[in-house]
Amino acid sequence: MHAITIPEPGGPEALVWDEVPDPVPGEGEVLVEVAASAVNRADILQRQGFYNPPPGASPYPGLECSGTIAALGPGVSGWAVGDQVCALLAGGGYAEKVAVPAGQLLPVPEGVGLTRAAALPEVVCTVWSNVFMVAHLRPEETLLVHGGSSGIGTMAIQLAKALGARVAVTAGTKEKLDQCAGLGADVLINYREQDFVAEIKQATGGAGADVILDNMGAKYLDRNVQALAVNGRLAIIGMQGGAKGELNIGALLNKRAAISATSLRARPLGEKAAIVAAVREHVWPLLATGQIRPVVDRELPMAEAAEAHRLVEASGHVGKVLLVAP
Repeated sequence: MHAITIPEPGGPEALVWDEVPDPVPGEGEVLVEVAASAVNRADILQRQGFYNPPPGASPYPGLECSGTIAALGPGVSGWAVGDQVCALLAGGGYAEKVAVPAGQLLPVPEGVGLTRAAALPEVVCTVWSNVFMVAHLRPEETLLVHGGSSGIGTMAIQLAKALGARVAVTAGTKEKLDQCAGLGADVLINYREQDFVAEIKQATGGAGADVILDNMGAKYLDRNVQALAVNGRLAIIGMQGGAKGELNIGALLNKRAAISATSLRARPLGEKAAIVAAVREHVWPLLATGQIRPVVDRELPMAEAAEAHRLVEASGHVGKVLLVAP
């Protein structure tokens, strides 16, 4: 098969479409013939040499895919050759085939095409696990999403609104904020021109956000705590603004607030399977009825992964950038 390889870490040009051995599904795995994958920030870090795959995972980038089951490994039940699926991966999505633990498979939702389904697994599992399973966002509470126009952000807006919460977002341009509004965002904050702490306080009558979904890490840590409501929950899922910050424990104590920080890629298979099962139960019906949808900025041939990385690094996109297999 062909896959995107990374012979040496570097810029987008480090991504090479090359011939590699076919994967073989092991115990409890299925072989998926890939229709499409999607670009995530983690893929960029892997390309740069900063985020290696966990032990035993595929060396190729790609944390999600859609496709058709081509073969079943030993011990797999409940799936059949020919089933159209999408999958959460520890790696290997930028390829024509990938071996996937059966617990990380999802059926392609009703009303979502096979290619566009590649935009779903990583963002839906990230949002559902952090905002709902860990931070326990409830109806009528306020969720603040940093990077509202990203793949994660566009899904967080839709899921929170579908389940009865109020949503505030930050983004860097009016155009991106307008698109967030079109997905249901109630409070629009241009982080280049406005202080998100003051804006979220004003929008909530001084209370603050009940839950904050943060991709920035250190850069926003202190202000995120300031922006939290009493009993608020801060869910950190990224470090785009740095890995080390200073935490005001007193402010956190005064608000009886909580901070969580999670990632998906290195979790044990059982934890991933539990998240995927919860997503199938709670989110897949919303996709089938059209209450939420994948947001796709554009599709590119998988062999042009370098150009896709350039687009994502420039941050001009809204939603996901997909890589379509030959």
